[in-house]
Amino acid sequence: MTKKNVYFTTLGCSKNDVDTNVMRTILEKKDYNSVYSPDESDIIVINTCGFIEAAKEESINEIFDMVAYKENSDRKILVSGCLAQRYSEELLEQIPEIDGILGTGQIKNIEEYISKINDGSRVNETGNIDAEIEEGIFKDSVDPTEYVKISEGCNNFCSYCIIPKLRGRNRSRKIENIYKEVENLAKRGTKEVVLIAQNTTDYGIDNYKEFSLSKLLDKLEEIKELKWIRVLYLYPDNFTDELIRSFKNNKKLLPYVDIPLQHVNDQVLKNMNRSTNKEDILKLIKKLREEIPGIIIRSTFIVGFPGESEEEFEELIEFLKKVKLDRVGVFKYSKEEDTLAYSMEGHIDEEEKDRRLERIMTVQEEISSMNMERHLGKILDVLVEEVGDDFIIGRSYMDSPEIDGVVYINKGDADLETGDLVKVNIVDVMEHDMIGDFYEFSK
Repeated sequence: MTKKNVYFTTLGCSKNDVDTNVMRTILEKKDYNSVYSPDESDIIVINTCGFIEAAKEESINEIFDMVAYKENSDRKILVSGCLAQRYSEELLEQIPEIDGILGTGQIKNIEEYISKINDGSRVNETGNIDAEIEEGIFKDSVDPTEYVKISEGCNNFCSYCIIPKLRGRNRSRKIENIYKEVENLAKRGTKEVVLIAQNTTDYGIDNYKEFSLSKLLDKLEEIKELKWIRVLYLYPDNFTDELIRSFKNNKKLLPYVDIPLQHVNDQVLKNMNRSTNKEDILKLIKKLREEIPGIIIRSTFIVGFPGESEEEFEELIEFLKKVKLDRVGVFKYSKEEDTLAYSMEGHIDEEEKDRRLERIMTVQEEISSMNMERHLGKILDVLVEEVGDDFIIGRSYMDSPEIDGVVYINKGDADLETGDLVKVNIVDVMEHDMIGDFYEFSK
């Protein structure tokens, strides 16, 4: 039987990237080939994002772009991910070219549903959003940096967020299963694993009845071939002393924390249904900087949340000026149906949200530039990501893939390859990026 060709296109966050890799690996182990152009495909799978309005628009545009490839062909279209989970009926009704919907709890069954649409059925499978993560699906071909999902879902129910209704409750994977996956990646050539979840500090509370991220990190340190461990999405309320100890002592765990704070005004945080306050946030940042040498702290914030006054916004500005975070992302509040914030009073118009976004980013750009100057003259370990004829690009421990800066490497006479871990002497810095000279290969 001739193998059918499948093309994947992925929108949204790194968690969607992991889901796409799972679906692709399942199909590759069956009677399907992965192709990297929609022109070559028999089936197109669009893994969508449905978190905020801009992400929804991007996903819809991608669906229409892919639907165009159906013209004068037998090509099939399957839509998966958060947008598919959230608006399955609407998508099928308004875009008749879609052959199937695959919800977030159904990705392990992708082969079954593709078989159905190949047989002429139109499927809509969005049940079981609390499905456990499928284990034992290991990639054969790996990259120097790979994302590993350690849990799925979220129990927080922040008032602006739809994710728990799309991804279900928090379900943590077992430590031994994560270890096997990371060990397989490292033995195949991965140097850095990036651990992700909706909320990584909640890892293990369901399986082990205690917050267990530190135990997982200490176990992964045992993998000989692994060089770097990076953790994203560390919510502040359950950042335990044991976890701080791991960041301080674990030799492979990078001193980089991504802590989504969203705001610092106590009333706004209460309205967001966040389980923290300004005092706790300041204490945590102070403790992290005291306990973990060289730590890089990244966070994200929302401006224009319903009822956010000018004074409350200015409090956020003053907080940033005071604590001088290393990396900051800012989003405008997006009014999402089926969330508590949707029906709150005091929604702010888009023009004002744009003004606040521009203001806060201007302030943070100045802070970032000053922070970067501290690294001039330092010798940093850098993971090589891209090698061209005239340039080498890599990342230091300070830079998470795709969201932070990069290091431009003057290689001199060195013969560098993608995946090399090298020491680089930083000779110039920009707002987010650095330039350095190759110093030596890291041991």
